[in-house]
Amino acid sequence: MRRENMASSVAWREQPQETQTVAGDRRGDRRYEIRLDMRWKLVRRRKVLDSGSGRTVDFSSSGVLFEPSHPLPFGLNVELSISWPVLLHNVAPLQLVVHGRIVRSDGKRTAIRMSQHEFRTTGVPADHREVLAANIRTPAVFANLGATGGFAKVQ
Repeated sequence: MRRENMASSVAWREQPQETQTVAGDRRGDRRYEIRLDMRWKLVRRRKVLDSGSGRTVDFSSSGVLFEPSHPLPFGLNVELSISWPVLLHNVAPLQLVVHGRIVRSDGKRTAIRMSQHEFRTTGVPADHREVLAANIRTPAVFANLGATGGFAKVQ
């Protein structure tokens, strides 16, 4: 009886297995086509191995696809500094800084999975620094919570 079980399990392994495939894009997050200038740095143990420039192709909440100036290796950590097209308080230029790992690279395009991201301001012209400082100290849209527990609009 034991031999019969072994024979049936061997026969089962030899049977051709059907593979199921899913057509189309299977990413979990929606991608947004946004083309922006950027700089990248390959980083290993806090040491910059290589750097260059490029242009983004698209974004999602968990990754970035971009075109680097030259091919990048799969599996390394990368930091992207992306020139953001919006000014903070209509004064300060912004950069989106993204940290992640290269999950795909075909020579022309590189994809990373984001592990961290943040917006940073870049150099603010001297004549705009006072305006920016005043806007940061003054709430622009909402005041403190009102008696009803909701937000009160600042007039």
